[in-house]
Amino acid sequence: MSRKVVIPRRTFLHGLGTAMALPLLDAMHTTGYAKETETGNAPRRMAFVFFPNGAIMPDWKPIGKDRKFSFSKTLKPLERHRDSINILGGLTQHHGRSNGDGAGDHARCAAVYLTGAQARKTSGADIHLGISADQVAARQIGKQTRLRSLELGVDRGRNAGGCDSGYSCAYSSNISWSSATTPNAKEINPRLVFERLFGSDLANESDIVKKKRELYRRSILDLVSEDAARLRNKLGQTDRRKIDEYFTSVRELEQRITKSAKEDEIPQPEMARPAGIPREYEEHVRLMYDLMAVAFQTDTTRIATFMVGNAGSNRSYHEVGVKSGWHQLSHHRRDKKKMQEIQRIDQYLIEQFAYFLDKLNAIKEKEGTLLDNSMIVYGSGISDGDRHQHHDLPIVLAGGGGGTIQTGRHVVYKDETPLNNLFLAMMNRAGADVKEFGDSTGQLGQLDG
Repeated sequence: MSRKVVIPRRTFLHGLGTAMALPLLDAMHTTGYAKETETGNAPRRMAFVFFPNGAIMPDWKPIGKDRKFSFSKTLKPLERHRDSINILGGLTQHHGRSNGDGAGDHARCAAVYLTGAQARKTSGADIHLGISADQVAARQIGKQTRLRSLELGVDRGRNAGGCDSGYSCAYSSNISWSSATTPNAKEINPRLVFERLFGSDLANESDIVKKKRELYRRSILDLVSEDAARLRNKLGQTDRRKIDEYFTSVRELEQRITKSAKEDEIPQPEMARPAGIPREYEEHVRLMYDLMAVAFQTDTTRIATFMVGNAGSNRSYHEVGVKSGWHQLSHHRRDKKKMQEIQRIDQYLIEQFAYFLDKLNAIKEKEGTLLDNSMIVYGSGISDGDRHQHHDLPIVLAGGGGGTIQTGRHVVYKDETPLNNLFLAMMNRAGADVKEFGDSTGQLGQLDG
């Protein structure tokens, strides 16, 4: 930088009631910022991605251990990120099992995933579970960002009525819980998530809702253009490049959301979906991944959850030639054809996750990338969907946690090692001082090598 300009970390561009967050710039590396992040490095982010119905585990598990492993068929799309991920085996969520409560493993799969707690079997209002790992962390580090956390999904959910063998739909529809009795409802509309990240200060004024709607027909970048130009003139070459890359990605994201909304307004044979939700599943998932990347890039939040499907999802995946429902297929009873179809779904979802890692890895941040400064879990609370097993779960941990995690390995832990040990280790690496969580027996070892 030719001029030593220092700007506050929480700098926003303003225009016509809009407040747009900026990505992390070199000019934001102040002493105060260093104290907040303890090391002076970029903040550490956490995301928890959930998929339902388990996986075909023989096609999921890599061959070999530690750094000497080969990618399995299902995880092959992650091979380009080999040096940025760890594949973890042997982890368990014990309270996903019935433990005397009978059927309902799919509901328990989602309920236990981030809480490590046994769900009270009820389809009434007396639901009871436990606070989830993301919210335990949010209580401590959420105050450092504008949003404490971000909860995303693609399937609508219900918090009333029964969805699985006497279990409330609240258990199947949510993985984030702020308390034992309060799930955090996820947002499935990309437009609403975008407005939450780049929203107007006028959002809560009911008498000008119409004006606000008209406002959002204009690009968010147009609204802040004058403020952006003034700021850009103060920055050095590196920060200018970061701003330009960021603006390009926001513009592209905004255009895709608008395009999806317009296409979706055309009546469909089955039903017309709400404006802003893409008709195609892949576009929907990728928009949500992009929004999560932007939220991390701007340090709007450091904690996010994403459900790529509700527990027991029976979606069919025409994208990979699977016409039958996913949940229906998961009870395959070793039928080879059904198992092959599930494997195609498993691999397809991994491809979408690899796309998310591409995005994070492309965003430069200080000496590394956004992926280097993140901890992203991709997994499920059930392994074999046919046998309803909750041990040796399919878990991928992506990102270096700000240099605290050695990546590029397949680590197999002792049987019945609690998955909550991983969450405990992540929370502490993110800056939350947590001694125990769920049935944890300590922070998960071997992450730092």
